[in-house]
Amino acid sequence: MDPSQVPNLYKQQRGPPKIKNKNPAPIQITAEQILREAKERQESAKKAPRQKISDLEELSEYRLRKRKEFEDAIRRNRLNIGSWLKYAAWEESQKELNRARSIYERALDVDSRNVTLFIKYTEMEMKNRNINHARNLFDRAVTLLPRVDQFWYKYTYMEEMLGNVAGARQIFERWMQWEPDESAWNAYIKMEKRYKEIDRARAIYERFVNVHPEPKNWLKWVKFEEEQNNLEKCREILSQAIEVLGEDHMDQKIFIAFAKFETRLKEFERARIIYKYALDKLPRSKSESLYNAYTQFEKQHGDKDEIEDVVVGKRRLQYDEELAANPKNYDIWFDYARLEENASDIEKVREIYERAIAQVPPTQEKRFWRRYIYLWINYALYEELETKDYDRTRQIYQECLKILPHKKFTFAKIWLLYAQFEIRRLDLQAARKSLGMAIGMCPKDRLFKGYIEIELQLREFDRCRTLYTKYLEHNPSNCYAWIKFAELERMLGDYDRCRAIFELAVEQPTLDMPELLWKAYIDFEFTEEEFEKTRLLYQRLLEKTGHVKVWISFAQFELNADEGDKQGALERARKVFENAYQSMKEKELKEERVLLLESWKEFETNHGNQETLSTVEAKMPKVVKKRRKLEETEGQTGVAWEEYFDYIFPDDQTQQPNFKLLAMAHAWRQQQQQQQQNQEIQE
Repeated sequence: MDPSQVPNLYKQQRGPPKIKNKNPAPIQITAEQILREAKERQESAKKAPRQKISDLEELSEYRLRKRKEFEDAIRRNRLNIGSWLKYAAWEESQKELNRARSIYERALDVDSRNVTLFIKYTEMEMKNRNINHARNLFDRAVTLLPRVDQFWYKYTYMEEMLGNVAGARQIFERWMQWEPDESAWNAYIKMEKRYKEIDRARAIYERFVNVHPEPKNWLKWVKFEEEQNNLEKCREILSQAIEVLGEDHMDQKIFIAFAKFETRLKEFERARIIYKYALDKLPRSKSESLYNAYTQFEKQHGDKDEIEDVVVGKRRLQYDEELAANPKNYDIWFDYARLEENASDIEKVREIYERAIAQVPPTQEKRFWRRYIYLWINYALYEELETKDYDRTRQIYQECLKILPHKKFTFAKIWLLYAQFEIRRLDLQAARKSLGMAIGMCPKDRLFKGYIEIELQLREFDRCRTLYTKYLEHNPSNCYAWIKFAELERMLGDYDRCRAIFELAVEQPTLDMPELLWKAYIDFEFTEEEFEKTRLLYQRLLEKTGHVKVWISFAQFELNADEGDKQGALERARKVFENAYQSMKEKELKEERVLLLESWKEFETNHGNQETLSTVEAKMPKVVKKRRKLEETEGQTGVAWEEYFDYIFPDDQTQQPNFKLLAMAHAWRQQQQQQQQNQEIQE
């Protein structure tokens, strides 16, 4: 039989059964009914039949049998205290107290330090109103086990319930000699307060804080005295607590309670002094709540300056915590110093700066010193501008220069700031000495520039010449120095010297930016209207480089070099364009030729005629799209091609055959398009 014809009963039966009728049943049943039925159907546990005793003889037999069972159990396991307790409880239930006492005594002989035995024993005596027996048992218990607080609590409670307050007090005094925990002292104090013995409670508190000098116990005593309206005593207790605890065990809770107490008495200045004293003594980790309480206090009872002091104090502690975690975080030092400067505390500002500059970077790498050096700069500027302590400022600069590893790197900013400071103090000799030392130890371009700028402002031109000479001896490839040196001589009117400097510069074998140097030299000659010398400079430059921008600049120069013959200037400029085009054509520089032709076309549009413009336009190339094979790389499969744009010049002989073929293909395509349009028109 075909399996496909077998009904798929398995699939029909999978999953939960489908409910067709989803209406509620007419009779509903609750969970409570289900539980009740289950309880009713449970079978009751079988109980042992109760024995009925009808005469004294049966009672004696029953007692004998039970005692034999208990004795046998004790004999089997003498150390099982539970058996002793059951035995004694049974004897108590039979009103045989003497037998029960005997059993308890026998059990205590087995384990004389068992707390449960003593408790059950004393409870039996108290239950049966045998007070003296109970007292004797409690005396034995507290003598044998004085560290078990339960005996003392029950003993004192029994005496107090009997109205024997003096006896309870005597028991408490015996207990206090053992210096128990805090709950025992609190129980003693509560008893005295219940009977209005205030002086006794005060004396107990005084002994209590000597035994347990924790802050919470002092605060309990203060609260007690405040309830008695003994305010002077409260102040005395809080002061004594601060003195006794000392700085090692001091807690912010004592100060907060003391300050709030003074606040309640409207003694705001006292409270403020307490807060400030506490904030000075306690570390940040132990005074978070204290700061919050002080802030709240100042918001309620302080003025603007005092609130700002609180905010500054919190920020100060925050900075201290962050610096303790990472003392090399110079940004935090900057913020910290700025905070103290705004607070106008000179000694505090100096302390912060001294701590900051002591965090010297661990390695002699300049990138680690860039932020650090500004700490010294800010310190020196603060001393100079804010405190007017010029000797200290000079000392800061000198110490900073000593700490720098000048053989590996230096900071020209420090040298220049120091020199400018000495100039402001009218000590020009010290400024020059420091800059000369800097140039001798670690010559840098920025040092030379700054020193020369200072001498220029002082109009010491001979010194400027000397500095430029040393600058160029240090770095002869620096075009900036050559240009500035030449500009100095030009400013002084010594054109021959300026020209000689330019000549020396262009003859250097290596230059960092030769194009700027040549441009400056050419601009100098052009400004002086030395057109022939300018033309020779362009020709010398073109011998070194045939860049298209140089050719275009040369042509612009010939156009602007109007020597009285405008037509001749146009011809010379056109001649430059032609020479440039021929030079680039020989070098097969296509993109440069395009730039040149565009500039040439603009020139002919503005200054030429239709004939010269047509000549340039005939030289313009056509842009074609081509494909070329890419170089194979590692992991590449197959051949990769890329498209690019190429220029085809009409007068390029090497590309003439391809150009003719391209032109013929273009003409054929136009012819095909024309024929297609004619057919559409006829249809």
